[in-house]
Amino acid sequence: MLAIFATPPILRCQETAETEIAGPLANVTVTGSQRFKPDVIIAASGIRKGQTVHREDLQNAADRLIQSGEFADVKYRYQTDRDGVSIEFAVADGTVIPAYFDNFPWFTGEELSQALRQAVPLYDGRVPANGTAVDDVSEALGKMLESHKIGGSVTHRVLRAPDSEHLVQEFQLDGSELPVEAVFFTDPLADEDRAVHQSLSQLVGHPFSRYAIDTFVFEQVRPLYEASAHLRVKIGEPAARFTGDPSQPLRKSVTVIVPIEPGPVYKWAGVTWIGNAAIPAADLNALIGLREGEPADGVKLRAAWVHVSDEYARLGYLDADIRPSLEFDDSKSRATGKVSIVEGPQYHMGDLVLSGLSLDGERRIRAAWKIAAGSIFDEKYFDDFVNGGARASFGTLPFTYAKVGHFLQKDPKTGKVDVLMDFE
Repeated sequence: MLAIFATPPILRCQETAETEIAGPLANVTVTGSQRFKPDVIIAASGIRKGQTVHREDLQNAADRLIQSGEFADVKYRYQTDRDGVSIEFAVADGTVIPAYFDNFPWFTGEELSQALRQAVPLYDGRVPANGTAVDDVSEALGKMLESHKIGGSVTHRVLRAPDSEHLVQEFQLDGSELPVEAVFFTDPLADEDRAVHQSLSQLVGHPFSRYAIDTFVFEQVRPLYEASAHLRVKIGEPAARFTGDPSQPLRKSVTVIVPIEPGPVYKWAGVTWIGNAAIPAADLNALIGLREGEPADGVKLRAAWVHVSDEYARLGYLDADIRPSLEFDDSKSRATGKVSIVEGPQYHMGDLVLSGLSLDGERRIRAAWKIAAGSIFDEKYFDDFVNGGARASFGTLPFTYAKVGHFLQKDPKTGKVDVLMDFE
C-alpha cells in the first residue's frame, strides 16, 4: 500500500519510481467545500471511477480544479490496494463574485441559470474573477447563442455592480446592436413620472444593455420611490419583449419592462443614537431634516447619514464609523432609524508638509492655512482649502499648478494628523 499527500498548483511533484502508480480508480472522495457537493467536484476534476489512472492523471485532475479559479487550495491523498487506486481531494473554496449577464435579451435570467448549471459543473450563479471556470461559462453562452443562430462573441470583465460597491463578473455579447425601442415600468409612479420619461433617451435608441438599464433604475427610478417614502420598494430584473416579425430569428428591436412593487409609504418615527459621546443626540437629530410623522423621505435620510459623518469629521473624528439602519413597523407604516456610532480618536493638527512650491508660494500657503498646530482638525476646512482656498491664497498672482495632491497622515496613538499637499 502506498499513501501520498500532494499539493498541486502549477509546480508539480517530480515523479519517481516510488510515486508512479497505475491501476483502476476504485474510489474518489472530496472534503472541505461548503459550496459544492462532492460529485460536482469529482465531475469537474475530469476523472471517473473505473478508469485506469497514473500519477500524472491525479496531478492533472488536481491542477484542473485549482486552475478553475473556484478553489483557493487543492490537495490530494491517494493510496493503492488490491481493488485499485483511491484518491481523496481536500479543497478550500475560493473567492467568487456574482455572474452578471449584460445583453442576452433572448433568454431570461432563469433560462441562463438552468442552461449554465447543466453545461458547467461548477457554476452556481457565482464565478471567480479569473480562471478556466469563467471561460467555461463564456463558452457555454456562445453555444447557447449559436443554437439560436445568434452571432457574436462572448467576453467577460470584472466591474462594480450598478447598485452597489460589490464586484460582478459581467458577460457580454460583442457585436450585438439590438436597439431598445421603449421602456415601461409596471408601477404608475415611475411609468408616469415626467423626469423619468425625459431621461429615457439614455436607453431608448441605444443597444440593449442590462447594465445600462440597471444603472438608470438605480440612479433615476429608485430615488423617486425613496423620496416618496417607499423605503422597501422592490424592483425586479428587467424583462425583454421583442418587436418585429416573430418568425425572424433576429428581431429588429426590444421593449424593456421593469417590474416594480412599490410597497407601503412609511412615516418617520425618529432615530435612536448609540455610541455618540462627542455630539449630543439633539444636535444629531437636527441633522436629519425630518420631523416625526412626516413621510420618511429616503433621499433625505441618505443625505442625513452623510451630514452626520461630515459633522464628526469637522470635529476631528476622522475615523468615526457611522452605521445607520432602519426598522419597519408595517402595521403602522412607520420607519425608525437606529444609528450605531464608533467615534474613534479625536485628531489635532500636526505638521503642514508642502512640496512643489516656490519659496513665495509656500509662504502664501502657510499664511492662508488657518488650523494651528495642536488645534482640533477640521476635515471640511481641509477639503475646502484644497479645492479653492489654496488658489485664493495667491490673490491676483497666477496660480500655475494643474492639481494639488493631498493626503492626511493620521497617527491614532498620538491623535495627530499631518497634512501633506503636493503642488503639481
